[in-house]
Amino acid sequence: MPADAWWKNGIVYQIYPRSFQDSNGDGIGDLEGIRARLDYLVSLGIDAVWISPIYPSPMADFGYDISDFCDIDPRFGTLDGFDALVSDAHSRGLRVILDFVPNHTSDQHPWFVQSRSARSDPRRDWYLWRDPARGGGPPNNWISNFGGPAWTFDPATGQYYGHAFLKEQPDLNWRNPEVRAAMYEVLRFWLRRGVDGFRVDVLSQIFKDAQFRDNPPNPDFVEGQDPFHRWLMRYNTDLPEVQEVVAEMRRVVDAFSNTRSSRVLIGELYLPLSRLVAYYGRSAQGVLEGLQLPFNFQLIETEWQAARIERLVRNYEAALPAGAQPNWVLGNHDKSRIASRIGPQMARLAAMLLLTLRGTPTLYYGDEIGMTDVPIPAREVQDPFEKNKPGMGRDPQRTPMAWSAESNAGFTTGAPWLRLAHDWRTHNVQAQSHDAGSMLALYRRLIALRRAQPALNRGDYEALDAGSEVLAYARNGEGQRLVVLLNFGATSAPMSPALLPHQPVVLASTDPARAEFIEGPLVLAPYEGVVIST
Repeated sequence: MPADAWWKNGIVYQIYPRSFQDSNGDGIGDLEGIRARLDYLVSLGIDAVWISPIYPSPMADFGYDISDFCDIDPRFGTLDGFDALVSDAHSRGLRVILDFVPNHTSDQHPWFVQSRSARSDPRRDWYLWRDPARGGGPPNNWISNFGGPAWTFDPATGQYYGHAFLKEQPDLNWRNPEVRAAMYEVLRFWLRRGVDGFRVDVLSQIFKDAQFRDNPPNPDFVEGQDPFHRWLMRYNTDLPEVQEVVAEMRRVVDAFSNTRSSRVLIGELYLPLSRLVAYYGRSAQGVLEGLQLPFNFQLIETEWQAARIERLVRNYEAALPAGAQPNWVLGNHDKSRIASRIGPQMARLAAMLLLTLRGTPTLYYGDEIGMTDVPIPAREVQDPFEKNKPGMGRDPQRTPMAWSAESNAGFTTGAPWLRLAHDWRTHNVQAQSHDAGSMLALYRRLIALRRAQPALNRGDYEALDAGSEVLAYARNGEGQRLVVLLNFGATSAPMSPALLPHQPVVLASTDPARAEFIEGPLVLAPYEGVVIST
């Protein structure tokens, strides 16, 4: 098997560790909890787990404010416990991917504590320090992703420091070679412990304009919108210098690859398609030297209509550099859950789309049982984003996994850090494991089909025409041809016999027993998807 087969042909599963499984009764998920659920992940059929930050942190942004890049936060466990998790995962054929957060640290990280101690400190230039603007105030008009200026004044030294997110998350200065060397050593630390790759957080923002110029106004901004969109992020996002660092990161992880397994870099990038594909790092010689998987979030952001998604897929396929691996995502810890965005019926169709398109799919924990966003009362809000920008919070999609009808859904013996979904007693892994028509059963059938059929896990993509409400395509490979038909419409959709004469349905989204030869025209039920062998 090729060394890169696990991330090219396999499936990535994102775990938000606080909410996956608690092992000690403190109400917060942890590494031992993940270890206890590895057999479930094997039974699901995924190939790799991506674990959101587990490093020591004051938790101003729930782990994305890191005070030590080379340790484990006691809330989640220990380094020994992490090593045991990696060992247990590998023994089951599962790979482990960690979050790498290069843009910023916690303000309690020793690097920043030293940096802010004096203007003359050797680590002063490890962060972005600037004098006030003429007449006082922040150095420029950059806005924090979490609201307000992207600058905080430090009275002790008389300068501002930059932060793309919370003031507790000061930005590193990636123009400083010492910073780059230190952060690459962080990658090596975890690679030596057996980590199989990294998902790189907010990668496009790690470089800022060397002159710290004001961002230009956004001509499309309308009063009443999020003030963050008032300015175009021309001087603090997606600067050309980022590509050099991406190539350097790739060389670091490639040094730990071997003939049995290659390491992988996945990038968080909310960018236009033309810029997104640049992060594959195609050289003048046509070699891809950047990220193996620049995250493709288009299915999160698009309207859920057959024609729009067909065009989206077509444009994405056309934009990919030669040899680049596509990838698809339905949700993550920052975005509303797919079942809440489009409803439970369409979420079944979305599962079929995700797992039959060409490319590497990433699942968000709980989506396989159809978990939805959970409303969080104001008094229980945990997310700083919600506290700074009401209505923008991410707590609803981060609630604990529903495992069973036992106390607290089998997640914890204590009080869960966020409230559970209202239907956890009936809507959980245990209940759905015994229901052949459940969302979990559908995911398991889809994943098993994908693993068994080379046409699905590594075949070509061919667009087909089956009407305005039906997304149709074929996957071809190694002598196989599978046709996927997804009815996005609220009414039944007859398919032409000329398209599919007397062919067997091998999987249907609505009926696990629908596996027969078609006699006459196939009629798709509303919001039904089928996979057909030809």
